[in-house]
Amino acid sequence: MNNTQLTEDYQASLQAVAQFLRQEDDFLVVSHLSPDGDAISSTSAMGFILKALGKKYSLLNEGHTPQKFKLLLDDEDIINYSSDPVQRTFDRVIFVDCADASRIGQAKQVVADNAVIINIDHHVTNNAYGQINVVRTSAAATVEIIYDLIKTLNISWTPKLASCIYAGLLTDTGGFRYSNTTPAVFAIAERMLREGVAGAMLAERLLETMSLGQVQLMKETLSTLSFSEDCRIAWVKITTEMMNRSGALDEDTEGLINISRNVQGVEVALLFKQKAEHEIKISFRSKGEVDVSRLAQIFGGGGHVRASGATIMGTMEEAVARIVEAVKEKI
Repeated sequence: MNNTQLTEDYQASLQAVAQFLRQEDDFLVVSHLSPDGDAISSTSAMGFILKALGKKYSLLNEGHTPQKFKLLLDDEDIINYSSDPVQRTFDRVIFVDCADASRIGQAKQVVADNAVIINIDHHVTNNAYGQINVVRTSAAATVEIIYDLIKTLNISWTPKLASCIYAGLLTDTGGFRYSNTTPAVFAIAERMLREGVAGAMLAERLLETMSLGQVQLMKETLSTLSFSEDCRIAWVKITTEMMNRSGALDEDTEGLINISRNVQGVEVALLFKQKAEHEIKISFRSKGEVDVSRLAQIFGGGGHVRASGATIMGTMEEAVARIVEAVKEKI
């Protein structure tokens, strides 16, 4: 999307962020819990931007970075706050791909009470929690907005920076297959390929390669596949026992919701993942007209119209009953 197509408000917000980045220093970049490809790509891209501007910065998340995404990082890793809690606070914080400020989890401990927050995101449920908000819900991924910021700052492209933008688009569009794959997405992807991105390698590493633990977990998850009476809703379950038996990591659950999503006739797919004895994380996917972001919001979550999430307290059986009934009311 070129500048003549952007709204004046959006252009103004990009300029405000650019001015803030140029004038200030010592930034924290943070994203949501259980970061996905767009979150990590956006975090790493902001690191490259700040490095190009000669700024001091820290990249941080609650939890570790999945191994397959580490090829997007530079020399430094994203700090895992769970294992390496930072003993300071930051006054200048950049939230990326984070619809709600609470989604950064315990990492909020390092955000100063008087911090200036820049909120860069594309989720429809974003509540504009920043002092500077760059939220464009028509963007396929947060990296699409960061691409516009890079152009606004007139920062030179490198293959590593371009790879971050490409990877965020690749993962959030499901390999350029989902309904958020727009002409603008293809135009940016084409530009990134010209800047040296190894597109085939990224697709292989980020979308195709599976760990042995993930394969073992997939076998167990498939056995839990269930349907509503009319087969318009399908769901799978992952318990802590299944995780332990398979030797899978949290990152290995990525994509397993497609076991239910890809069944012909299914309109809403669900994945229930046990995080603790009475804590269940739910992933929602919609193939039709159901806005699952609204469903997720009912249970304190949020996300996209076609892909959202929430966490509720209770047993697995209680979670399945509550969520499936809520989805039935919306179909």
